[in-house]
Amino acid sequence: MSGYPMKWPSDPVGWLDHPRLDQAWVAYSSPGVIDGHVAVQNGREVTRLFVAPAARRMKVASALLDHVSVWAGGRLILDVVDRPDSSAVAFYEATGWRYTHMSTAGWSGPRGETVRLRHYVR
Repeated sequence: MSGYPMKWPSDPVGWLDHPRLDQAWVAYSSPGVIDGHVAVQNGREVTRLFVAPAARRMKVASALLDHVSVWAGGRLILDVVDRPDSSAVAFYEATGWRYTHMSTAGWSGPRGETVRLRHYVR
């Protein structure tokens, strides 16, 4: 289980197709099989990045992020939930993202817990 999203939205379609999102893309390996998705808000903030477990380690996340980088014209930012042994954190740090700081999210986890975010730039 990937834990994404951390808190399942009551309106998944509205969450994925939110008016604040500037653009969104999906990656697919065959018709009807979505391998991953990513969205951008505020011109350069990566959000909603997810790769299906069956498509992991196949460079889907890298391809999506490279596409976003070209679309955004370069520098990107993103926030990652701070968890021990996070594969997301390991991926970002291994692929050139630079950690900048930590903050408390403006939302809570599924049990009402405080969520800490790691912030990155690329």
